Amino acid sequence: MDKIHVGGQAVIEGVMMRAPRSVAIAVRRPDGEIVVRRELVVPLSERFPIVKTPVIRGAVALFTSLIIGIRSLNFSANEAMTEEEKEKEGVKDGGGELSSWAMAGTMIVAFGFGIGLFFVMPLYATKWLTQLAVISDNNIVFNLVDGVIRVIVFLLYIWAISCMKDIQRVFQYHGAEHKSIFAFEAGEELIVENVRRFSRLHPRCGTSFLLIVMLVSIAVFSLIPKLWPFYLKAGSRIVLLPMIAGISYEFLKWSAANENHPLVKMVIAPGLALQRLTTREPDDSQLEVAIRSLNEALEVNAGYKDDRIVV
Repeated sequence: MDKIHVGGQAVIEGVMMRAPRSVAIAVRRPDGEIVVRRELVVPLSERFPIVKTPVIRGAVALFTSLIIGIRSLNFSANEAMTEEEKEKEGVKDGGGELSSWAMAGTMIVAFGFGIGLFFVMPLYATKWLTQLAVISDNNIVFNLVDGVIRVIVFLLYIWAISCMKDIQRVFQYHGAEHKSIFAFEAGEELIVENVRRFSRLHPRCGTSFLLIVMLVSIAVFSLIPKLWPFYLKAGSRIVLLPMIAGISYEFLKWSAANENHPLVKMVIAPGLALQRLTTREPDDSQLEVAIRSLNEALEVNAGYKDDRIVV
């Protein structure tokens, strides 16, 4: 089999895995059964060749991942409910899917929260420090302080959610996802005994990607003229986000292709260190779910084109 790249995401009591042409979500129900949703996915690059262009492909990957991620979380949330919880919430088996409007609304809220917390709020805080003459209004100093505050807010946010019990279980599935992918990339048979011994820290993790976005944004935003009014500076952070995501994506791909180079190891070290917060060591039952998800995604990717739910 030709080498293919796979990725994934931890969801509620489960794992979503993506291969080039497939997505699979495996979730363990409260009764112990593993339910799987698998789908064939036609890459956008096959319909729109421009999507293959460097930087553009990164921006598209960000939005695509967000859509698939929200759908996966919605599916896992429904399947992880007990029968009593489903009756209380009025959710039927196989139901509860987000409509297109609900999906759009969820994405808008998610983007709004992220942009407000990680981009607009640090900018406002930096402006306030400038007005108090705590820092210089020099363009380089302003954007450097803005970037440092942004990274601090990001790290505090990650630390805060890592203290939540429910999130800690998600982080265990995150670790299971990484271990399974490592085992696949090493050519090992995907069984618990093999997967268990691999690292839970992966250089292509979304956590590392987000940290890279924070750092790249410092350089990009430093190009914004300091004389621009506050609303233009805030608006530019939204407009430039796709470009920043694209640049960060290209860096992540480059670092993954050269991960054994000493310089690359030094550069990716902060992202791997951050994953010590966003991943936990999984138990065997969680590894089973991750392995099931990866196997299902690989099976669909290999040519099985049926969309189905397997229990």
